[in-house]
Amino acid sequence: MLRITVLVSGGGTNLQHIMDRIDDGTVKNALITNVISNNAGAYALERARIHGEIETDVISPKSFPDRASFNKAFLEKLNDIDPDLIVLAGFLVVIPPEVIKRFRNKIINIHPSLIPSFCGKGYYGLKVHEAALARGVKVTGATVHFVDEGTDTGPIILQKAVGVEEGDTPEILQRRVMEEAEWIILPKAIDLIANGRVSVGNDRIVHKI
Repeated sequence: MLRITVLVSGGGTNLQHIMDRIDDGTVKNALITNVISNNAGAYALERARIHGEIETDVISPKSFPDRASFNKAFLEKLNDIDPDLIVLAGFLVVIPPEVIKRFRNKIINIHPSLIPSFCGKGYYGLKVHEAALARGVKVTGATVHFVDEGTDTGPIILQKAVGVEEGDTPEILQRRVMEEAEWIILPKAIDLIANGRVSVGNDRIVHKI
């Protein structure tokens, strides 16, 4: 059974869809044991509590005198949990290098664009969709990838395209990308990992059926 820790900052819609897909059997051999947020007011924490049997924690850089102290405490918390997989589901905190090193090839992220488009430093949340609309692209989407020391540079697991429609605002496009891509491919990627159908070697996806 793949033991998962989900890191969140906001409403937790991706978290909800992971929980739902595990509950209905779409995602097999996986279990969310912990949800951690940097934001005590994140509704994602309430979603986890409502679901039950998931431990919730809040750990924020704002609660520490400096980033080094936060990084140390964050790593200690994850070491205590010792998850098989860490899922970033809208987590707006840069993952410390120490955590990436400790959990190499065990951290995945969902990004709301077709990497390598509209990704990297500064591209998060609505900013991604604003950039896509400003560029005038006709197709956007979402990407699930493993996390490395770069920003959105780790090996890609899954991508799904979503059409851009006339009259789209960043908010409308954000919602469509979530509904038609993020909520589908993030649970699917977890299922692939949980059932040994995708892994990483030499920083590349080396096994996928």
